[in-house]
Amino acid sequence: MGAKASHVSELSENENLRKLIGTESISENDPFWNQLISFSFTSPTNSADTKLLEETTISLSKALIENNPRTGNFGALVRIFLSRTKELKISTECQDQLFIWQAHNALFMIRCLLKVFISQMSEEELHLQFSYQERAPGTCAAGEEDLFEEVMCNLVHLIIEVPLLDITYSILFEAVTTLLILLSYQLFHKEILRESLIYKYLMQGRCVPFTSRLVKTLLYNFIRQEKCPPPVTHVFEQQAEGSGLFYGLASGVASGLWTVFTLGGAGSKPNPEEERPLPLSNQSLLLLLVLANLTDGVDTPNPYRQAIMSFKNTQDSSAPPSSHPHTFQINFNSLYTALCEQQKSDQATLLLYTLLHQNTNFRTYMLARTDMENLVMPILEILYHVEDRNSHHVYMALIILLILTEDDAFNRSIHEVILKNITWYTERALTEISLGSLLILVVIRTIQFNMTRTRDKYLHTNCLAALANMSSQFRSLHQYAAQRIISLFALLSKKHNKVLEQATQSLRGPFGSDDNASLPDYAQDLNVIEEVIRMMLEIINSCLANSLHHNPNLVYALLYKRELFEQFRSHPSFQDIMQNLDMVIGFFSSRLEQAGSDLSVERVQEVIKQGAAALPKDRLKKFPELKFKYVEEDQPEEFFIPYVWSLVYNSTVGLYWSPQDIELFTMDSG
Repeated sequence: MGAKASHVSELSENENLRKLIGTESISENDPFWNQLISFSFTSPTNSADTKLLEETTISLSKALIENNPRTGNFGALVRIFLSRTKELKISTECQDQLFIWQAHNALFMIRCLLKVFISQMSEEELHLQFSYQERAPGTCAAGEEDLFEEVMCNLVHLIIEVPLLDITYSILFEAVTTLLILLSYQLFHKEILRESLIYKYLMQGRCVPFTSRLVKTLLYNFIRQEKCPPPVTHVFEQQAEGSGLFYGLASGVASGLWTVFTLGGAGSKPNPEEERPLPLSNQSLLLLLVLANLTDGVDTPNPYRQAIMSFKNTQDSSAPPSSHPHTFQINFNSLYTALCEQQKSDQATLLLYTLLHQNTNFRTYMLARTDMENLVMPILEILYHVEDRNSHHVYMALIILLILTEDDAFNRSIHEVILKNITWYTERALTEISLGSLLILVVIRTIQFNMTRTRDKYLHTNCLAALANMSSQFRSLHQYAAQRIISLFALLSKKHNKVLEQATQSLRGPFGSDDNASLPDYAQDLNVIEEVIRMMLEIINSCLANSLHHNPNLVYALLYKRELFEQFRSHPSFQDIMQNLDMVIGFFSSRLEQAGSDLSVERVQEVIKQGAAALPKDRLKKFPELKFKYVEEDQPEEFFIPYVWSLVYNSTVGLYWSPQDIELFTMDSG
């Protein structure tokens, strides 16, 4: 590109780039390389410019693909980058910004070229592009170090060794992004990739000893949430003529270090707080999720998943040595805080799910926190805005709740946390409510949304499982939460009657008519709705049997709508579970009759509280405790790998993939 500012539209005509991709071999000692990597690039500030960069790079890359077997110029560029990175840590300590800037520019070019190479060729062909040398046309290097693996190890080493400062932000971002691109072969395959040269480098090769440090660094990049440094006016002072190759590099060139993919170029207006994005944090999290979801090798479990499963708290000095080879320590408090703050993004919710499900150390730590509302509230907000979220994000939020409700202490403590003025809950003003009651309200709302819109059985099952897990620990339910439990039962009852009526009408149709063909559908619907009704009755029964005296509002709501339960008393599917409800309704109805007629709401509540204290507990039939545990489906990678890559596709900073090239998922999935 050369020592001047460049723009996307100028790339295809750039003299130095034309020479790089041309037919002439360029020696690594040629001054050309210094000129090539001394440039400032005005970054794309929107998706249109990012797409333009991609399209411009394609034509340049295709020319290089054609000529590189004879010139070996791509390998030479890679070696120039490697030579610059050997002293990168020292350069950082010495504040040698020029050196860092050049290494960054070389990596940026390699990253852009690799992105096109990967979309155009197989891994084997890509490996050859690294191997071609200038010695003889079309020959590969023999008996030498694998340059491809060397680059991957170098990138990992760069990420874990170079400290995160303003002057290193961009090169660290490029290193993370380049690793993501190298792993992006999966995007162009419909089936899950289980064997790959790149996977082999990462999971069996020279990169493996750095596994725990890489995972730890990526987590800390996420935790730190460092904003992109703003462009500065003068990084390098103008040097006197003749003082070196880089005399005359003015601020426009130097600011390239800060402007590449910050979503605000050198000439942009000053960045207000909300306009400064978090590209390194975002990209690091995406790379971490991709690594964690790589498939295990035949004899080699995924070391990155092992590291995520086994890391421990820096505060835990008593932790015994781990049997896992890739364990490390990290500050759990900082990680917990970052997770609480970032749940608006799919990828942060997916990380939370991964840690809760796979890392018992972190799950134990989280469940012992006394400020769980900071984590639960953002999850509830995701579910509350279900119509605005993609289905995968809703699933992850719901499964997180299900995992949390497996813990009895959690189920007790959420009813002790009192919240005031929940602004995002708009159905009704909630001036004061417990976290437990709010959780019940949001889960019930999700069930109702699902019944009317998506009709997803998986969603229903998980919602009901979370409610069931909590039911024996319901305490001091808010009157609105109690009403919504009974209202949901009323809705299910109404739906049951409607399906039953439709099934009956279809049976009355003329024998052999087309209507008979729909009977199996009605039968299936009826079966599903009766399963859900049974579950709701078990949830109400579990609360009454274990904590009736703590929940007068639920007893009040039950009595107020007692006629709803009449039709299920003699139903063979519900007779056993209806015994307790019948007994409770009968017991309290009798006490209310004795108290007289025209009772005020306050008087009714008083009678219920007195009755709850007087009701003999042995009058209620014991049922097995309702307990559901989340278990991942068989072959979870069939769900998680396309999901993770859809997040990479939609959320990476400064990358564009043509939708027509994507094979792994459809554009409307998730």
